[in-house]
Formats: sequence, C-alpha cells, structure tokens
Amino acid sequence: MMGHMAGRATTDEIIAACDGRPEIIIRRSSRRHRTLSARMEGTSVLVMVPMGMRKADQNRQVMELVDKVTRSQARRRSGATSDELTRRARRLCRAHLEPRVGHPVEPISVRWVSNQNTRWGSCTPATGQIRLSDRMVGFPNWVIDHVLAHELCHLVEANHNRRFHELLAGFPNAERAEGFLNGYQWAVSGGVDSPERQPDDPLAQSS
Repeated sequence: MMGHMAGRATTDEIIAACDGRPEIIIRRSSRRHRTLSARMEGTSVLVMVPMGMRKADQNRQVMELVDKVTRSQARRRSGATSDELTRRARRLCRAHLEPRVGHPVEPISVRWVSNQNTRWGSCTPATGQIRLSDRMVGFPNWVIDHVLAHELCHLVEANHNRRFHELLAGFPNAERAEGFLNGYQWAVSGGVDSPERQPDDPLAQSS
C-alpha cells in the first residue's frame, strides 16, 4: 500500500499478529533517514522506518521496537508503578528479611527497566536501588516477588555465598519460582538447555 502524507512518500507493510505480538504496521517514509520510531495505534503497533533501510537491519530493529512498545503498554496496564514496587519490596523485607538479620533493610527504589534483557533483576547495594526486567510484566506475583527477594538479599549480602542463600531461603515459593523462570527461559531459547543461573546472572539470549 502506497500513499502520501503531508507531501512525503510512504509505503506500508502489515505483519499479522502472531507469537504474542500484535499486528505490526511498518510504514516506510522518505522523510526518515536513519532512526526508527514506534507507537501503539489502536491494537496495532505502527513503526516508522526510513525508506531506504536494508531489510535485514529493518527486521531486527522493528521487532526490538515492537517488543519494547508492547512491554511498556503491558507495564502501564499492570498498574505496578515504581512506587508500588518499592512498597511491595519493603513489605517483603519486613515480613521475611528483617527478622533474620535483626535490623531494618530499606530498598530506596524499585523500578521496571526495558534495557535489561540478559537478567531478571539487578541491584546496587550502595544506593539501595533495584531494577527489574520488564520482560516479567504479566508474570505471577510470586515469581516477581522471588526475583525481588533475591535482589533484596543483595542489600545485605553482595555475593552468592552461604549466608545469601540462607537469607533467600526465608522467603516463600523460591523453588517454585526458580522452576517457572527456568521453564520460561527454556521455552524462549527454543528448548536449549542452559546451566543453572541466579536471577541476576546473565541469561542466554534467545534468538
């Protein structure tokens, strides 16, 4: 499909919804030279692409943008804002971590991030900041709580040593959540086995 928008030539390509992704409208524009942009348009994702972009480069970048937009949309629908995640983390600390260490543990902030594609969570103990991969948006709460618990334990113990694992054992659903995360990673990797990993260890990338 071809058209003209405000004096600029455009062509559209439509990719039907599949594999959990919504319908994608790829709109090539002679006005764009290097960068791509994407936004929700109804139930579809509209991606603006430079007219002369190579197909191989286009396909990779389009899918990355679509995944980023749909994760952002899901995050807004989930209602789990940074403030809510931080309150949730503090409740977990009070219930399961502070009784074991004997002093307050105070996460300063917990937020979703879109650029954390190789691990489920990460933590900066010096600042009390925790980041969760927004790939987990839509996961069961007990799975997200397990990743949160893992990072909260790092506020007390930076390494994956014996004390760390003893602290983590005080939280519920640990084995169940690890099984869920490993099963999910196995599925997205196309059924390729990988070594056992911690939630904040780098994960095998899926193609």
